[in-house]
Amino acid sequence: MIEAVGQQSLFNIIISLMVLTVVWWCIQSFRFDLFVKDPDGIKAKALMVLAVIALTELVTSFLLQYLNWSTTLRYLF
Repeated sequence: MIEAVGQQSLFNIIISLMVLTVVWWCIQSFRFDLFVKDPDGIKAKALMVLAVIALTELVTSFLLQYLNWSTTLRYLF
């Protein structure tokens, strides 16, 4: 039982890191300079990091919830 919880936690961390990498890679093509005054400033970089974290949370939670829902469908019948 405890081992399964540990394995699930490790799986969640790996998925989160993979999604973080993909989101960071994708957001590099987004032009923040159109929306901020100083695109090279610390505030713009902080905004970019926060946007990456927020998008990572949304995508990761969707993927993990979808995986959970699809694995619990077997209890339907």
